Formats: sequence, structure tokens, C-alpha cells
Amino acid sequence: QVELVESGGGLVQAGGSLRLSCTASGRTVSSYAMGWFRQAPGKGRQFVAAMSWSGGGTQYADSVKGRFTISGDESKSTVYLEMNSLSPEDTAVYYCNADPSGDTVGTTVSYWGRGTQVTVSS
Repeated sequence: QVELVESGGGLVQAGGSLRLSCTASGRTVSSYAMGWFRQAPGKGRQFVAAMSWSGGGTQYADSVKGRFTISGDESKSTVYLEMNSLSPEDTAVYYCNADPSGDTVGTTVSYWGRGTQVTVSS
């Protein structure tokens, strides 16, 4: 079992920045794919960004490309999401995901954190 704990959410003005963190425990996730998803009020959960520890690169949703950066510290089993140029449309609960498939995120066998709220005011 993998436990994921997110932190770093909060209230920020439009144009501002936040850095989210997600720390994994319970099992090593060095072979997992790691990702971030978000869910805005009244909407479904959507993919934001993903990475693998093995240097397989990163992926981003078109809506966050150039503004968000996913990275990780394998020694700390921690994944980060650096968010810049935030807009009210980025307001959502952000969820961390760890997928044992290693090459995709959000599958039915993956693990989820409880989420952290990000609110961007205009």
C-alpha cells in the first residue's frame, strides 16, 4: 500500500505562484509513474502533469504547459508541482497520483492522495 500526502495548497492572487508537494510512504515508488490531477467544482478530475523516476520525461496538459513544472526528489519520495502564472481557472483540488504501471498515471490500480485546495483569486 502506498500513502500519498499533498501539501502546499492555498489562496493566491492571479499571476502568482504556488508549489505543491506530494510525499509517498509505505512502499518504494521508484518504479512508479507519478502525476498530478485536479478537480474543479462541478467538473471531473483532469490530468495535469506526470513524470517517471527513471528519466522517462514529463507530460503536461495543454492548459498548463509553460506554466507548471513537475519534478521529484527520489531520495525523499517526494514529487513537486511548481505552478506559475496562476489564473482563476486553475482553482481546483489538486491530487497526487502514484501508478505502479510505471508508464502512465491515473489507472484503476493507482494510488491517490486526499488532495490539496488551490484557490486563485482574480
